[in-house]
Amino acid sequence: MKKNQLKIVLAVISVSTFISCSVSKDTPLPATAIPASFRGASTTSDSSSIADISWKDFYTDAALRTLIDSAITRNNDLQIAIKNIDIAQKKYAQSKWNNVPRLDLAVTGSTTNPSDNSFTGKNLGQALGQQHLDDYSTSLSLSWEADIWGKIKSQNKEAFATYLQSEEVRKAVKTAVVADVSKGYYNLLMLDSQLAIAKKNVQLNDSTTTIIKLQYDSGMVSSLAIQQSEALKLNAQQLVPKLEQNIAIQENALSVLTGEFPNSKERSASIKSMKIKDSLAIGFPSSLVQKRPDVHSAELALQIANARVGINKANLYPSLKITAQAGLNSFELSNWFTMPASLFGTALGGLAQPIFNNKKLRTNYNIAKIEREKAVIQFRQTVLIAVSEVADAMVKLEKLQDQIAFLQQRVTILNKATFNATLLFKNGMADYLEVLTAQANVLQAELELANLEREQLSNNTELYKALGGGWQ
Repeated sequence: MKKNQLKIVLAVISVSTFISCSVSKDTPLPATAIPASFRGASTTSDSSSIADISWKDFYTDAALRTLIDSAITRNNDLQIAIKNIDIAQKKYAQSKWNNVPRLDLAVTGSTTNPSDNSFTGKNLGQALGQQHLDDYSTSLSLSWEADIWGKIKSQNKEAFATYLQSEEVRKAVKTAVVADVSKGYYNLLMLDSQLAIAKKNVQLNDSTTTIIKLQYDSGMVSSLAIQQSEALKLNAQQLVPKLEQNIAIQENALSVLTGEFPNSKERSASIKSMKIKDSLAIGFPSSLVQKRPDVHSAELALQIANARVGINKANLYPSLKITAQAGLNSFELSNWFTMPASLFGTALGGLAQPIFNNKKLRTNYNIAKIEREKAVIQFRQTVLIAVSEVADAMVKLEKLQDQIAFLQQRVTILNKATFNATLLFKNGMADYLEVLTAQANVLQAELELANLEREQLSNNTELYKALGGGWQ
């Protein structure tokens, strides 16, 4: 390459370095999008949160931890999220080469046979005494676009934010999987408890029916008493296969979450033995940006939108491209690599300003700005939902505790009422309807209590998830 060509290239690079600048200003996160505190939370300066606790420490039941560990290892949705991270990582790694000059090697050989009656054919025959023209070339081509307006820098920012966002998606999937497995396990424990309650009630109804039949034989009651007692017994018996069906379906659902074919699941506790933590620290709403994957993902979406605005704005301005080519060229194969006679070189640097497609580029830029405004709104909405979910989980836990306390008292009273009614009935001091009513009431109350205990455990998980726990 000649010295003056090299000077041109160096001059253009120097100018582009000095005038390189960003043409777009990023939109920050809205300061008013996050409240100062959660509804119903007491004023505190404690920033600690249960979201900081690893799921292995939050869930203490051994069988549940085994299920969650299996789900994290083999859940297919989680595996897909991991593969998406790998794709985003490779795209980000590739984006780092956006500002590296492109270098191409070309080796070509061609032959041309013009018409004898053509101008080229006649001149070729007169000049060279032959009717064909050969051309052999070996060249290295270098091309580079100077990042004057920060377009390539914005592309790198977009790729990096996209990579980080894919990681947040993985965290969100993991959080959901951990929560779904724990709630499925709690549902399984509830069904176990309800099945035991139904079977116990069948035995109780069977005992009552036997007594009523004895009284019928003695002429103390009519056949109506036997029919009502047997109907109540059948009601409890019907619950048994229904609950066994629901248990199998729940076990199958857990198998899907853990990446296994349907099978039974081990339980190491009962619904009544499961306890929630006495102190559930929630921290401040501002921590949701970093702890909740969906909120952090919405923040990264704004960064991506900012980068795209910068890219589209830079496309409106002139682009500075530098090209250079050097190599060997010869009309004869024997002289192809003759030095220095076959050497050639060219260099070019210039600015290109879009004119006819300027309207299209400006439309793309305006759309990118609107997309950025949408990203801000979406961030607000994501935070709004996150804060609402925390508030919902808090009030549910508080009120469920009260409901459980009242229902436990009701179950205790109904059990005593059933015992007393049965005792009085055996001694002929109570009507059989009182016994049947008491048994039906206690069955319904115990089933409802098991369901409330499951709801309490599930809402404990919901609070943990709402605060951003579960992916650690």
